[in-house]
Amino acid sequence: MKLKIILSAFLVLIILLHKQILPQSKTGTTIGQFLKIEPSSRSAAMGDAGVALYGEASSVFFNPASLGRINSNDAQFTFNKWLADITYNYTVAVLKIEGVGNFSLQYTSLNSGEIDVRTVEQPLGTGERYSVTDFAIGIGYGFMLTDRVSAGVVANYINETIWHSSLYGFAMNFGIQYQIIENGPTIGASVSNFGPYSSYNGRDLYLNYDADPKKYGDNNMLPAEYRTDSYSWPTIFRVGFAYPISFDESNSLLIAADAIHPNDNNESINIGGELKLLDHFALRGGYRNFLLKDSEGGNAGGLTLGVGLNTEFVDAFKVRFDYAWSDYGRLAQAHRVTMSVGF
Repeated sequence: MKLKIILSAFLVLIILLHKQILPQSKTGTTIGQFLKIEPSSRSAAMGDAGVALYGEASSVFFNPASLGRINSNDAQFTFNKWLADITYNYTVAVLKIEGVGNFSLQYTSLNSGEIDVRTVEQPLGTGERYSVTDFAIGIGYGFMLTDRVSAGVVANYINETIWHSSLYGFAMNFGIQYQIIENGPTIGASVSNFGPYSSYNGRDLYLNYDADPKKYGDNNMLPAEYRTDSYSWPTIFRVGFAYPISFDESNSLLIAADAIHPNDNNESINIGGELKLLDHFALRGGYRNFLLKDSEGGNAGGLTLGVGLNTEFVDAFKVRFDYAWSDYGRLAQAHRVTMSVGF
């Protein structure tokens, strides 16, 4: 009875959130865009279809409920050579506590590098340079409601800085997964980056103001400040499934698909697959943002490919290496490399 109440409440909340972000796409109207960059090389290679996946620490990005299904401590680091030479790094660690549940700590950072300041009068640059830096710190908790149902939540502190101005805020991720039969198909649903609006402030918004330029003798250097509007974080609703097909003890195929509903774009579908060979090698492929309306030149979606290798040292440490390549059309490609250690 308790499980039914929890599941019903979660579904009602998802429906309310879905209605809240349904009326229009609001493309390009949210802050914290780095929160949408997928950190897992495994999931990225599978077309970002990750809401029903589990078994690695970075699955928490797509669905915090995956935390409850991790059977051992796990740590992952992802280096992402993002678009336009932007650097993106992601680190996550999961600690399993028997009888309590699993806890996670994750850190995301993005750095644009130095950019020339250009104006209409000086299009070649003013000699000044600035940078954009973003980071997010998240603490998560996941647990098994039953032997087949898991739930989880992540609380994030987020900061964005552009030159001398910045914003900060908080957002929540939460989700649920249900495995239909043991070692069989899994369905999942999650909401990411749900939180209050936030706005920029800082010394770049300060200025000197002359209330009446035609009047002489008054104070023409009044201290003033621009006020910026508050904007939402990129809230994303995901629902999807993962379907495993076992050929024998060492070889299997995993098929996954997600339906995506963001508050700053139109709906789309992510699809992907993973072929495991000899329990140590993996070949992956997928397609991101399939059926996305008004996609410009394939920039928002495209083909994804990747490989994986896992091995074991001293019967205690499981080391995994994953690589993903993603096509972004006119914006070229992105490359991710993830190293994982399970213990």
